[in-house]
Amino acid sequence: MDRSRPSPPAWQLFIPKLYTTLRQGYSFAAFRQDAIAGLTVAIVALPLAMALAIASGTTPDKGLITAVIAGFLISALGGSRFQIGGPTGAFVVVVFAVIAEHGYDGLVLATLMAGGMLILAGLFRLGTWIKYIPEPVVIGFTAGIAVIIFSSQIKDIFGLEMAEVPADFLDKLEALWAARASLSPVNLGLSLAALAVILGLRRFAPKLPGFLIAVLLGSVIVTVFHLPVDTIGSRFGALPQGLPTPHWPDVSWARLQALLPSAFTIAFLAGVESLLSAVVADGMTGGRHRSNGELVAQGVANSASALFGGLPATGAIARTATNVRAGARSPVAGMLHAVFLLAFMVIAGSLASYIPLACLAAILIVVAWNMSEIDRIRHLMSGPWGDRLVLVITFALTVLVDLTVAIEVGVVLAAILFMHRMANVVAISTGDTIISRDQTDSATANADQAEAYAQRRNLPAGVEVFALNGPLFFGVVGRVTEVLDRIAEAPKVFILRLDDVPLIDAAGASKLADFIGKYRRQHTAVILCGLQSQPYGVLQRMHILDHVTYVATFDQAITEARTIIDKE
Repeated sequence: MDRSRPSPPAWQLFIPKLYTTLRQGYSFAAFRQDAIAGLTVAIVALPLAMALAIASGTTPDKGLITAVIAGFLISALGGSRFQIGGPTGAFVVVVFAVIAEHGYDGLVLATLMAGGMLILAGLFRLGTWIKYIPEPVVIGFTAGIAVIIFSSQIKDIFGLEMAEVPADFLDKLEALWAARASLSPVNLGLSLAALAVILGLRRFAPKLPGFLIAVLLGSVIVTVFHLPVDTIGSRFGALPQGLPTPHWPDVSWARLQALLPSAFTIAFLAGVESLLSAVVADGMTGGRHRSNGELVAQGVANSASALFGGLPATGAIARTATNVRAGARSPVAGMLHAVFLLAFMVIAGSLASYIPLACLAAILIVVAWNMSEIDRIRHLMSGPWGDRLVLVITFALTVLVDLTVAIEVGVVLAAILFMHRMANVVAISTGDTIISRDQTDSATANADQAEAYAQRRNLPAGVEVFALNGPLFFGVVGRVTEVLDRIAEAPKVFILRLDDVPLIDAAGASKLADFIGKYRRQHTAVILCGLQSQPYGVLQRMHILDHVTYVATFDQAITEARTIIDKE
């Protein structure tokens, strides 16, 4: 009797964790703890949301709108119990570029498209595929974004007077250097003081909200001493005291085509960072998120944020970790964090006008440093040369060319390197030697050599046997063909052992069919033995087994070969 547990219905993959939590029972004590955690996260998110919006080339209210709308929906609909959503540093580069080229309305449309992509990705259950994104690619473009964020804050740190800051990295450095004579010692001093407060509190009082304290102290100092520095009010005006009316962007086929690459990049970043954040939360709490449900929630949240004039959003790793450490019990904490931010906009939004941009720049310097992940870069740079190459190229392309290009090239290069490594794993053994394997593992090679000799002891005259070891896919068929073509004289019976072939793709199956056809034309009987389930299914569907003798074991292949020889 089959005692295996049946798979859960597909719709359960999309049940929000909020529903699960409430169904299990939700007490007032849990609500109180969630309220404390939500307020703690809101205090951290308040200055950060405004700073990220400014770094993205837009106004600070856009960051708050994103944190309120997307933050609420990500927690309410998501597949992670502790996820905190909102604007993050990962989007700064792509948002700045889209606004510069297509205007803010173009960003809204690109974010809407990205939201649709995320919803489809979740519905098609692509959430588990995110784990296949190579770590060197993720670290490479994340570190590149960190460098770009840092460079974008040099103007406000030093108080440089510039009409505009170019988007291109090298042009930006050239323009910043040209404006060096306008450096403001007061602005630089305020930035360094804010940075010192943030780092000092993080070192000696980590439970205090360093970002908010630095902003409050800087605002008080600037106001009391009338310091000549830019503030949110002097550059952007007063913040709106509430949420705007939803607005649908202008849509045309030409705009959709032009914005498609940017929308894909936004969707990719939102998917990757949100699921990485969910994994971090799982590691801290021992929970388990629903990846596909999380992607659907991210899609809905991004679409809603765009309609309200917000920015792209995703799960924020640092804010999610803060939520966990603050004692959150359920997604209600994330929802309350959005409610607290909305309350600030309504009640005290006018006070944001006094915040110095130099203090927000200091916050972004810390964000950039955290994103750079120096320790992980050092770790990867001590790894195989291929991983180092992928990391460096992805990093360089992110900084010097374009984030979309960097991701595409990084993933393709990592895939090629993976296929190269897998090709080197494949071995073909004969009675004389082991062919087509890098002999880096002498123990494995010796074991395979012993197996190669053992398989020939009972072979009748006129019978040849080869054994494949490893996946037979398009990356290795060329090497397999080279080895098989070395057989000088066609035997009467050819046994091909496939016991250790876990996978065959269409290219490998086609090459196998060519090999079988070649020997049939030379009147050689071909026997396949030892197919695993996946290769067996592929060869059966492609009707390759119809033209060859197939047996389950090598002993049966020897018996079949003797029968064929005796008939001649």
